[in-house]
Amino acid sequence: MKSNPYKSIIIWLLAGCFLIYAMVVIGGITRLTHSGLSMVEWNMILGSMPPMSEADWLVPFEKYKQSPEYQQINNQFTLEEFKSIYWWEYIHRLLGRTIGVVFLIPFLYFYFKKRFDRPLLKKMLVLLALGAFQGFLGWFMVKSGLQKEPHVSHYRLAAHLISAFTVFGFTFWYALDLLYPKAVEENAVLKKVKRLATVAFGITVLQIIYGAFVAGLKAGLFYNTFPRMGTSYFPETILAQDTFILNFLENPAGVQFVHRCIAFIVVIVIALLWDKSRKLSLTKLQCKASNFMISVVIIQFLLGVITILYSVPITMGVLHQTGAFVLFAGLLFFMHSLRKVAG
Repeated sequence: MKSNPYKSIIIWLLAGCFLIYAMVVIGGITRLTHSGLSMVEWNMILGSMPPMSEADWLVPFEKYKQSPEYQQINNQFTLEEFKSIYWWEYIHRLLGRTIGVVFLIPFLYFYFKKRFDRPLLKKMLVLLALGAFQGFLGWFMVKSGLQKEPHVSHYRLAAHLISAFTVFGFTFWYALDLLYPKAVEENAVLKKVKRLATVAFGITVLQIIYGAFVAGLKAGLFYNTFPRMGTSYFPETILAQDTFILNFLENPAGVQFVHRCIAFIVVIVIALLWDKSRKLSLTKLQCKASNFMISVVIIQFLLGVITILYSVPITMGVLHQTGAFVLFAGLLFFMHSLRKVAG
């Protein structure tokens, strides 16, 4: 990388990847501590400074008292209790603003210094657009919990989460393009592995979406046994809804059941992918990527089991979400290594 002409751009992109990862982790803590609806106003530019005095704190607290969450759930909250949830949401939003600045200011610098060629400039504009859309989805998600019901839509939560993964994915991929610009020679066996890797990636994304559904519906608080759900592998509550498909989209038991099933599929597909890739003449980079991928999926599966057995404690919930992020990145890295190697 020392002689790479894009070194500064690569560092910028990877720094953005780290901040997005931190944003997802803080977002997970915000959700698990039920802090996401503590800030009832959405100020993109203003509101960067937190309340400093007791009088300052009373202003957002009085606004929070008008929200459905306070009136229906937290009406016994003291100011000190409000502060404890306000801070997590404040940090989450402040980090979002920081990511915006970290992406925009260097982008303008590199642009005016003419460091982007036309193809790279198009990619950077895609990142800026995705980042702006992610900010909009954050507001759109929170808004759903400030209406009549004191909780956000699990569909909007999933959209917000997968959008963050998407921004990370594009940023990470573009950084890898600049790090490893030399193409690998194609062959029939490698094409099959690449197709299987694409399937594994797609199933993993679906699992992440269902993880968001589980979180949004608080489905992890039910059936805290494994491998059975209670005393059965398929309890009757899975089909409690009148509409069949809604049992697996809006019924907590059904959503948890699907999340469990996909977890096994993800492990099996990635294990097959790892086994097939071992039979190829892989580069050292590809071997490392393959081994990392299989290690992470095993750890992530175990984290999921522990999380459900202990009824989603905050620490395990955050670790499980972090594991999903690392697995997502590991799959991307492996997929990229199949088409690029270091020169």
